[in-house]
Amino acid sequence: MASKIISIDQYLTEGCGRCKYFQTAQCKVHRWTDELQFLRAIVLKAGLAEELKWSMPCYTHNGKNILMVAALKDYCTIGFFKGALLSDPKKLLVSPGENSNASRQFRFTDINQIVKFEKVILQYIKEAIVIEQSGVKITAPKIEQVIISELKEEFVNNPQLKNAFYELTPGRQRGYLIYFSTAKQTNTRLSRIKKYYDKIINGKGLDD
Repeated sequence: MASKIISIDQYLTEGCGRCKYFQTAQCKVHRWTDELQFLRAIVLKAGLAEELKWSMPCYTHNGKNILMVAALKDYCTIGFFKGALLSDPKKLLVSPGENSNASRQFRFTDINQIVKFEKVILQYIKEAIVIEQSGVKITAPKIEQVIISELKEEFVNNPQLKNAFYELTPGRQRGYLIYFSTAKQTNTRLSRIKKYYDKIINGKGLDD
């Protein structure tokens, strides 16, 4: 069972608490400690409010989600909730999935990359704030499959997961829905959803 964390400082020192590697050297957060701390400083410099949401650093403006800072296995990221609307003049943003509808990411594998693009990151954050202030929304594509109640609940508790799921290709969505729904017990269905959380966030399908 994942451990609940209560602060971003705890996230940076102990991990997100979502898996068995919490408070261990194997936690992916520890691979990117310096990079995550630097990204945190840049985002706070942009004037965003810092909150802990879904066991990860989330940054808001007037109560609206703008971006998240997160650690993944192969890189750390700044993920913009409405990144698809950013002009991205330098073509630096990456789509989490082939058909991502809304979110876009800066991906970093070295602190020197962050140093190099600090001013650009700040510019993108300012644009993201303006976009959010405009009230524009991105409509998630609809799918025909029935979504099990456990996944619906996860979507309510974790909008980032919902957004990432709806950005998957229809085939990938179907694969997950079939796999999750074939489990007979609620605990098994929840376990399957949590097991594939990172894959969904990273835009990958069940067998990728």
